[in-house]
Amino acid sequence: MTMARRKTTRRRSPKSFKILNALEALAYGQIISVGITGGGLMEFLTGAQDLGTKTVDLGIGGFRPMSGESGSTSMVVGQDQISLSDFASEPTLAISQMTSNFTQNIVPMASAALFTGLAFNVGRRVLRRPINNINRNIMKPLLGAGVKL
Repeated sequence: MTMARRKTTRRRSPKSFKILNALEALAYGQIISVGITGGGLMEFLTGAQDLGTKTVDLGIGGFRPMSGESGSTSMVVGQDQISLSDFASEPTLAISQMTSNFTQNIVPMASAALFTGLAFNVGRRVLRRPINNINRNIMKPLLGAGVKL
């Protein structure tokens, strides 16, 4: 006896572009970008390349105050905001700084993402009728069936 085959239903991708979903994704991207790179999405993409190391002379008695010799040390500069050009030119420093930023900002990023999700869900529910009205009377006649609010 053979078992009957189950019919699997294929999931279809949405046929329309939803503006609110795109704004929510952009908000999540901004939260992650600010938390990890120190700047928003545009700052990450268009920021200047300023990440590097700089040797600083500490003057007389820098590390060895008793010996009277001068000392110097290397310090990282430009780590306040990591850009794509920083990442391309100094990947090791950029990844190190991004990892440090991530560990420092994980709790604020998680709470911001949680509140963003809640705000969009509540907003969609509260504004369901006005959103449907805009989709029906403005979006569909002007942009067609492919774009919704």
